Amino acid sequence: MVNNLLGEVDVTSILSVINASDSGAAELQQLTPASGIFSLVWLIIALPLLGATLLLLAGRRANAWGHWLAIVMVAASFTLGAVMFATMLGEPEATRGVQQTLFTWFSVGDFTAEAGFQLDQLSMIFVLLITGVGGLIHVYSIGYMAHDPERRKFFAYLNLFVASMLLLVLADNFALLYFGWEGVGLASYLLIGFWQYKPTAAAAAKKAFVMNRVGDFGLALGVFLIFATFGTVAYNEVFEAAPEASTTVINLIGVLLFIGAAAKSAQFPLHAWLFDAMEGPTPVSALIHAATMVTAGVYLVARANPIFNLAEIASMVVIVVGSISLIVGAVIGMAKDEIKKALAGSTMSQIGYMIVAVGLGPAGYIFGIFHLLLHGFFKADLFLGAGSVMHGMNNEEDMRRYGALRTVMVATFLTFTAGYLAILGIPPFDGFWSKDKIIEAAFGTNFWVGMVTLIGAMLTGFYMTRIFVLTFLGKARWDDDQHPHESPKSMTIPMWVLAFLSTVAGAALAFNGSFEHWLEPVLGFSEHELPFPAWLMSVGILALVLLAVFITVKQYGRDVPKTAPQHVSVFTKAARVNLYSDAFNEAVFMRPGQYLTRSLVWFDHTGVDGFVNGSAAAVGGASGRLRRWQTGYARTYALSMLGGAVLVVGALFLVRL
Repeated sequence: MVNNLLGEVDVTSILSVINASDSGAAELQQLTPASGIFSLVWLIIALPLLGATLLLLAGRRANAWGHWLAIVMVAASFTLGAVMFATMLGEPEATRGVQQTLFTWFSVGDFTAEAGFQLDQLSMIFVLLITGVGGLIHVYSIGYMAHDPERRKFFAYLNLFVASMLLLVLADNFALLYFGWEGVGLASYLLIGFWQYKPTAAAAAKKAFVMNRVGDFGLALGVFLIFATFGTVAYNEVFEAAPEASTTVINLIGVLLFIGAAAKSAQFPLHAWLFDAMEGPTPVSALIHAATMVTAGVYLVARANPIFNLAEIASMVVIVVGSISLIVGAVIGMAKDEIKKALAGSTMSQIGYMIVAVGLGPAGYIFGIFHLLLHGFFKADLFLGAGSVMHGMNNEEDMRRYGALRTVMVATFLTFTAGYLAILGIPPFDGFWSKDKIIEAAFGTNFWVGMVTLIGAMLTGFYMTRIFVLTFLGKARWDDDQHPHESPKSMTIPMWVLAFLSTVAGAALAFNGSFEHWLEPVLGFSEHELPFPAWLMSVGILALVLLAVFITVKQYGRDVPKTAPQHVSVFTKAARVNLYSDAFNEAVFMRPGQYLTRSLVWFDHTGVDGFVNGSAAAVGGASGRLRRWQTGYARTYALSMLGGAVLVVGALFLVRL
């Protein structure tokens, strides 16, 4: 069954890719304090962490200037990363990776974890994405959070989020990665629930936190099993020893690691938190969906590629889960009327593409990361555009009350259009260069997986065109008391930058296979054979997407009612409630968990407390009765002593008889 799913793969070529990847990793340069600009790798994380610390300690006095400090810290990290990237370009391909060990984090028995960082071609991409897009979102937040009384705390949490994600991608071992993983979980909890006075926001933050703990438990078990198997958690040592481990252990490690990845990247069945997370401020949504949190799972699978290359069953699980998530996210996104929740469905679907790609192994790792990078540009553009629309519409989220905003929010309309065309994969916009490659790799590996990705592309045309038409085209449907207006420049400038990147970044990075050459030493690469010419594939994908666009425009281009129709299909009703995922989780996990908790509380009160209180009462009662023997009269005590002596003598006499 595994072979049928993964298709026929040349084992010899895969082993050669693995060996090439291992040899590249083995030549990581160990940094010293005098190793030039690379000796400052730790500073990339330390700067936003310092910003978060200062803003949280400064208190309300930092409201006036705290946002500038947060932006400077992220900008400084981006500048450091850009300089290191330029320096790395001048190094030979096989030795571009560098490693820095600061100190021994902790040591328990035979287990030692170092506080060490690894900057190679893969982590460099994430450093630039996190600090670059994250920095633009920081700038956007100046206008969006201008009137919030806790603005400095919001920017502190943004800095903490960026620092945690940087730690996650720069760690050189699984233990430190897990520490950054938990930091991302904490920061997401604080940001999603930032407006905690809203019950929905507080509940959404708890939901995201709890559901991600499920995945974190799987990841923790995976790290424990890695140490039990290899005696270390360092990447280079684990990956070098991986071929010697049993197939069963390798597959189990892969599945456990992917449980953590699925939760963090909102993949089926641990995806329900993603839609509720839209209760947080829009910059949070953009940061989670574009540059941080949901990309962590894709990074983990790609980073652990030597393990997944050897684990066919785990790779099959990755492909299946990614395929399901791709379709489920698209279907949910088609039915949502709230603009951010519709985009949340889009994120789940697009991350599904990336998960499918990294599940394909050397044929798809690079394309999955390529789509992740470009998705960071156009999804941030789309979310910031959605936030701009809400800002101009007095926080109205229902797209049925928008319409014709192109005439009053020109900058938002134009920048959103760039993101819209990019996610659809219309050439020359970004999605064409990455998503089409994933579809090709899927078809080259297994026909049915390819069909799933192709259907996903068509569904993308439906849900994104629906968002675009309902928001910007047609007739105005807003209320008389609403006065749509363009957002301030602090919000539109980042949108213009992201729109530009959504337009040209894909073509620039795909030119002459530069992105593939950049990542190949770390991830490896194997060619795939398509069942038909690549140009025909591209034409077919584009034709299906344009067909979806045409159908959607015909349906939603006419007058749209402001309220939901009373009678809808069963499928629409199911999609609007996230395909009953919340109901399933409540029935299967939450309610039984509540009953179990109540049973344990009852047992604690009646059993444990009853035993403890009963014992205390018994001792107290016995003490009360024994107390009566303490009369205070010497003659009574003398009589007691005499009686005791008589009993002892009598017992001795009986024994001698």
